Amino acid sequence: MKLLTKEIEDKLKAHPLGSQDGLGGKAEVLVKYFNPYGSGTWLITEGEKQENGDYLLFGYCHIMEWEWGSVMLSDLQNIKLPAGLTIERDLYIGDNKYIEDFVDYPYGKEDELDYE
Repeated sequence: MKLLTKEIEDKLKAHPLGSQDGLGGKAEVLVKYFNPYGSGTWLITEGEKQENGDYLLFGYCHIMEWEWGSVMLSDLQNIKLPAGLTIERDLYIGDNKYIEDFVDYPYGKEDELDYE
């Protein structure tokens, strides 16, 4: 599956790194990537094309727990899973989706935990 389309490239141009800083759960999800075999979800909110043609992507990601972080597009493209599977792009998320549409945000916020 092609992880980067012209439409996604256009969205990334309109949302460079830092453009959604501070929006938290209100950050727009440009593309969702996932591991069809197991753990791994990347809700990409920003990105920029690098000099070498690769893309540095940023978003809310889940491997062991939800956290904000960066990933190179080439790293996602190079992940080889069992049975010949690879990382996939969610074709059905539509437009105008936000982090809070996918997960309860903020995930694990300590001041909401009851320690009594």
